Amino acid sequence: MPLHVPPAPAPALRSVLTALGSPTAVREAPTPALRAAQGPATPELPLPVHVLDRITPEGISATRLAGWRFLIRVGDQAVAAAETRLTPDGWAFSHFFEGPYIASTERALRQAEALGQPYQPRLLSMPSLYMLTLWLHGDLTDDGAGGHPAAGDLLVPLAPAPPGIPAHVPHPVAELLPVLTHRLTPAPVRLMGSPA
Repeated sequence: MPLHVPPAPAPALRSVLTALGSPTAVREAPTPALRAAQGPATPELPLPVHVLDRITPEGISATRLAGWRFLIRVGDQAVAAAETRLTPDGWAFSHFFEGPYIASTERALRQAEALGQPYQPRLLSMPSLYMLTLWLHGDLTDDGAGGHPAAGDLLVPLAPAPPGIPAHVPHPVAELLPVLTHRLTPAPVRLMGSPA
């Protein structure tokens, strides 16, 4: 069953198209593959990027929309990604980048298509764990900007994943977030002279 990719805000897409049309923006980007690309580059597969700021001990999460990410395709290959962010003046281009998350995102999206259930794909960043996941949201009516991971949603860690978290293995939110809570919980502070 196809994934239901939410439409990106029109100003976000326009800002990426403008950046792709700017020789300076492309030339100064830290993306050798994009700079060396032969042929037109097109932004595809816009995914909202949510940031997980905290997880409670009960596994409840608080997320916020941080931007939209577009895969930049030249021919049949994704060579880079473009990130946009929300500013006081609206959506604006942030930067181009490349690296392992490009291929990993494509692989996770192919895996999600093969699951046979309808999902809305999103990206969920967990900065404190240096972790990025493909978030397969079950509510297809959401616009991509709101919501939080529901118990029945799936998270697919992208490679490279943190040690002990297998990449490209779908995990129900209700199972994965409580495990991650232990990794996010700071160790108790011991005072000097207190027993170990």
